[in-house]
Amino acid sequence: MMSYLRAVRILFVLLPSVVALRRDRRRWSGRDKTRQIDTVVFQRHAKRMLETFVSLGPVYIKLGQWLSSRADILPHPYLEELAKLQDDVPPAPFEQVKPILEREFGGSIDETFDSMDTTPISGASLGQVYRAEFSGKQVAVKVKRPGIEAVVERDLKVLKKILPLALRFVDPNLRHSARAMLSQFIETIHEEMDYETESENLKRIKGDMAKSKRDVVIPSVLDDLSSKDVLTMEYIPGIKVTNISTLDERGIDRQRLVFDVHKVFFTMLLRHSVFHADPHPGNISVTDDGRLILYDYGMIGRLDNEARMRLVRLYLALVEKDPARTVNAMDDLGMLVPGSNREVIERSIEMTVRAMHGRKPDEMEVEGLMELANRTMSKFPFVLPKNLALYMRMASIIEGIYKTHDVDFKFVRVLREILEEEKLIQEAHIEEIKYSIARFAKSVDAAISIAPDLKRYLDEGRSRNAAHQRRRSGTDLLSASILVAAAFVGSAVLYAAADETLWGAAGMIGSILAMGGVFAALTRRGKRRS
Repeated sequence: MMSYLRAVRILFVLLPSVVALRRDRRRWSGRDKTRQIDTVVFQRHAKRMLETFVSLGPVYIKLGQWLSSRADILPHPYLEELAKLQDDVPPAPFEQVKPILEREFGGSIDETFDSMDTTPISGASLGQVYRAEFSGKQVAVKVKRPGIEAVVERDLKVLKKILPLALRFVDPNLRHSARAMLSQFIETIHEEMDYETESENLKRIKGDMAKSKRDVVIPSVLDDLSSKDVLTMEYIPGIKVTNISTLDERGIDRQRLVFDVHKVFFTMLLRHSVFHADPHPGNISVTDDGRLILYDYGMIGRLDNEARMRLVRLYLALVEKDPARTVNAMDDLGMLVPGSNREVIERSIEMTVRAMHGRKPDEMEVEGLMELANRTMSKFPFVLPKNLALYMRMASIIEGIYKTHDVDFKFVRVLREILEEEKLIQEAHIEEIKYSIARFAKSVDAAISIAPDLKRYLDEGRSRNAAHQRRRSGTDLLSASILVAAAFVGSAVLYAAADETLWGAAGMIGSILAMGGVFAALTRRGKRRS
């Protein structure tokens, strides 16, 4: 009964924001031509949504943070407002936390630590952090909020109940994304409550950054004092990354700092399999000598090599303003709902690019790219895979840090530099060629599969000798097509494997010319038939 009453209350509280979102999405996507976009109104609605999430408690605070990454669900002004949602709530009393610590450590706190400050240095919806001393060294002890598992499970059940009702008030394009989003959100919040998983994430990223030789400070974990409910780490204080006055007092080069933030996070994303997905200012500090310190590894994303290359392809297609390649990359990333009209999506992207980006590609910023993707996804039923959503969250939060510092910095130039250093641009173009070859191969397979029916149709009403001559000619042309296609594939592989070898490039060009000859022969043959 209590669960039912809470579901009714939450639905009642959320409904005004859901209705406003439906209207704002229509205006943002351009489907409602009767009203112009009023950014102030959008921001007011987004702020009301943020305040509603805060009032509903921990799960909804996390939901708001998660939604701040969902360009397929929320208009850009909503994303900007919800990105301000800090997971900063009043901590639970230490008397409630103490039994958890003593249970996990198997003894009293005095026996475990030299000393412990009972006032937390930070409080969040799922956990809170205390400062302590262990074996003469300062440590940070992160402990799960008392009773949080029961609260999370209760509110997740409520979300599952109210989602079908809430979806009746949103446009159809959003319904598929919302269901997928809830499933991904549930998975993410369970991961954040498991500190053993967070410990593994921290160690993995620490090792990756050491391999990349990025000058970033990541705390070490004290495994003997850590568990699923408690995480004890090295305590590393620093200057908050957005504390401009203190950074200037210490003589920190803020332009270099912004550059380093982008280098660190995009190296994680584009070179390694795990990236920090929650780089809000509370999770990034700076040492007195200007090095970055990263905290909190509860929210991370994972991209394998194949997904990373698809993301690079998507980025290159956007900045090079190529709608067809953009849709190809989106399809490969799993963003297109089955049955989507590719031509309509391509035209929409093309119109949006023309409207938004008259500037040179290297002058485009993250915000512009995000807004482009946001407007496109608002018009069509897209699915944003979990880790791609986390990437967009990471990128937009970092853009907010850059705006705070207001220094001379061009994101796309820096990102292109990273891609060139890692030789990822070449790989992305090669992947695009492979994609085109694969699509061509499917077309050849389809043509071959209908050949018997086409042959029978042509044989009807024609003499046996003429039919024989046509089969022979067709066989020759088909053989030539397959031979040329094989030569093209082999040349592309040689080009990729031998670092852009001249022979590979020559082979590819020659193959394309030969294919043109085959198609010309087919055209002449068709004209003779008619």
